[in-house]
Amino acid sequence: MIPYGKHFIEQDDIDAVVDVLKNGWLTQGPKIDEFEAKLAEMVGAKYAVAVSNATAGLHLACMATGLSKGDKALVSPNTFVSTPNAVLYCGARPVFVDMDPTTLNMCPEELGKELLRTSGVKVVLPVHFGGLPCDMESIASMVNPAGVKVIEDAAHALGASYQCGAKVGSCKYSDFTVFSLHPVKGVTTGEGGVITTNDYMSYKKLLQLRSHGICKGNFVHPGISVPDSEPLFCPENAFDSEGNLNPWYYEMQQLGFNYRMTDFQAALGVSQLKKLNRFVMRRQELALRYDEALRDIPFIEPAQPQYRTDSSIHIYIARISFDKLAIGRGEFMRRLKDMGIGSQVHYIPVHWQPYYSTLGYRQSACPNTNSYYEQTLTLPLYYGLTDEEFNSVIASLRNLMAIA
Repeated sequence: MIPYGKHFIEQDDIDAVVDVLKNGWLTQGPKIDEFEAKLAEMVGAKYAVAVSNATAGLHLACMATGLSKGDKALVSPNTFVSTPNAVLYCGARPVFVDMDPTTLNMCPEELGKELLRTSGVKVVLPVHFGGLPCDMESIASMVNPAGVKVIEDAAHALGASYQCGAKVGSCKYSDFTVFSLHPVKGVTTGEGGVITTNDYMSYKKLLQLRSHGICKGNFVHPGISVPDSEPLFCPENAFDSEGNLNPWYYEMQQLGFNYRMTDFQAALGVSQLKKLNRFVMRRQELALRYDEALRDIPFIEPAQPQYRTDSSIHIYIARISFDKLAIGRGEFMRRLKDMGIGSQVHYIPVHWQPYYSTLGYRQSACPNTNSYYEQTLTLPLYYGLTDEEFNSVIASLRNLMAIA
């Protein structure tokens, strides 16, 4: 079976993990710091915070903006449920902004309309769908004058660049960027995520929030103070008789979570980051080959074809006119599977989900997203996809379209 996505692990990746398992820390050790520093440098951000997964990263980024009950956040409906769920975790309400039918990303024009008709907007969460960066310059120009915070959901977009040349993750147009390190993403740590930011105080807050809200050793935030001052809170066991902070002492200064990454995951991440450019180049090459091969196959066309050089090409999306075929999408996917070809759908619009319907969201909202959903199919694309396997996918599509 040729899957729609797959991780790529080499011997040096395995050796990096084994070395930590044999000789290093297993939880919060030096590999975390190394991984964060390398990723921040790679994308051009000042700070990076590694977390257990991208959902955790989105949640913490929302918390760091102060998003809370009564607030609203503008979100793309063409995303995995984790993006708007992070808003709900904070007690706020997601408001869905329809996509641009060409980029499949949040439409800046629709965003402008929503900003005018929706009060209480505190955060915008644009999603770089498929690895293609949103029009962040336009988005930032609209929301910054209103003091609205921007969190980029870049779960698909590690290795992508804006049109200006800056890397996604540099936070050039945003307050936070969140990446995913899931096995089907550009590089992997098994499960994992990263938040980048350029704001020091936000960075320190994220470090606390990912580990129960606890601060230990270096008390930058209020809460602990030297004995001869007026501390906000200073229990007797904090200092010894000479005024030194006791080495075991720690403080929970806010309500946080256990969203930490392990050190052996970070070791895998450090090794995988070395291959990122190679991985992205191969994905872009395969996407261009798909674009060319699909030109003469009826009822199917590539999505986002004019944006290949800036995108990290997390997935390859085809738009298929299932209404013109004798079979529906489900049967189409089953027949592909019988030919040894895996496929997937990205995504069921979030406002179609049963839970969101209980919150009052209407399935008829966001017509561009709904239209896209009726046609979309994700075809196999990953670094390890061989030329022979690629040719097999194309041959299977030709054969299937001939009889469909």
